[in-house]
Amino acid sequence: MTMSDLLHLRDVRLLLAGQGLSWVGDAFNPIALSVAVVLGGGGAGELGVVLASAVVARLLCTLVGGVWADRVTPHRIMVGADLTRAGSVAAMAVAFALGDPPVAVLAGLAAVTAGAGAFFHPAFVSLRPLIVPAAALQTANGAISFLQSSAQVGGPVLAGLVVARFGPVAGFTVNALTFAWSAVCVARLRARADHVAERTGMLTEIREGLAEIRSRDWLWSSLLAAAMFHVASGVFIVLVEVTAVRDLGGAHALGLVTAALGVGGLVGGLVAMRLQPRRMLLWAFAALGLFPLFPLAFAWPGGLVAIMALALVGQAGLLYFDVGWQTAVQQGVPHDRLARVVSWDVLISFVALPLGNVIAGPLSASVETPDLMVGIAVWMFVAGCWPLLVRSVRGFTRASAQGGDGGVVVGLLADGGDELRVRDGAVRVDDDDRTGEEAGEAAVLHPYAVVVAEAGAERRRHDDVLDALGAAEAVQRER
Repeated sequence: MTMSDLLHLRDVRLLLAGQGLSWVGDAFNPIALSVAVVLGGGGAGELGVVLASAVVARLLCTLVGGVWADRVTPHRIMVGADLTRAGSVAAMAVAFALGDPPVAVLAGLAAVTAGAGAFFHPAFVSLRPLIVPAAALQTANGAISFLQSSAQVGGPVLAGLVVARFGPVAGFTVNALTFAWSAVCVARLRARADHVAERTGMLTEIREGLAEIRSRDWLWSSLLAAAMFHVASGVFIVLVEVTAVRDLGGAHALGLVTAALGVGGLVGGLVAMRLQPRRMLLWAFAALGLFPLFPLAFAWPGGLVAIMALALVGQAGLLYFDVGWQTAVQQGVPHDRLARVVSWDVLISFVALPLGNVIAGPLSASVETPDLMVGIAVWMFVAGCWPLLVRSVRGFTRASAQGGDGGVVVGLLADGGDELRVRDGAVRVDDDDRTGEEAGEAAVLHPYAVVVAEAGAERRRHDDVLDALGAAEAVQRER
């Protein structure tokens, strides 16, 4: 399914319209907050308290947000999170319009905004398999990545112009309105989850998400690699800013490197929409191996132009990996536990990154910058590519629209290696003659197959799935 085909789906259009504008609005908040605090007589200390409160809130809410997204269906959590963020950011606009609010008030509002964001993300990832056929997930994720990268490139420029011209209150107002717009778009989605997770207690449900990770070699090995990779990323983020300002020409150089990263993100999203190999994780991790070229460029060949070029290449590889990874998780994890798995993924990365930030100072004080950059590149390459030693990572296959004999793909065995196809009135494993029941393995039915059946006449173009759903539901019950 091409991008033009996806845009014929009403829910896809609504989701992209809502999120595209919301991501542009996200750029307004940090700029408006920084300007408002400084103009109000504050400094790094006050701003640091506000930002730290947001970090703590996100850390505390990430796993809980995943549980609730599985409990209450993704679209409801997304609407609630967007309305909450619209309210908290609007309150921040009112607070600054009335004067200089206390730091405690700003910290509280920032915590509410960040906490709601922690609820939103796992629900957002979990929603996509409900509105997009399994074979089109990578195209949809690539389009979302491209749209988000575009907003990250253009949003800060627009935010800077608006805040400079009209003040920080206007910046907060724009951000609040974009959250409200996103809520309206999500509320109009027709897709609904066929089932939600059974409530067994918060801690039990959090552990169930972790159990899903531990039961899949491709999943736990990849998350372990992500933790290792993000520690090095945390160090590198600090060094990039310091080195660019100190050695490459100041703020101008840092701006050019940042722009190159933005362009790389656009390229990665475009490539992900077009290049969709069957062994998706094999290619995704291979693409991730390009990112270490970015830190390596600071050691050799050095120079701003070379660093910008390799920043673009590395970021393109990173975004291609991210699209492939999200698609694999959406395809290979049961939908009623997907948001919890995503929340664990976010938490692992979220904890590892600031750890790298903390150790960046001591490392840079004891190791020369070129040597440290080489070490970071080697660490990233090893951490990012060692999952390729795991067989289920190399063998994880992308869901295709149909097999060579025309069998429609409706699911995946839990190990990620074999697809479930509808042929001859039964759900069969990949290209052999076994049925899902005969395979004797847990199966993950693509939720879109169920959604199509629920939608009825509105999606009659998917008659092949509708006709086979009775057989597919037998596999669903095996989970």
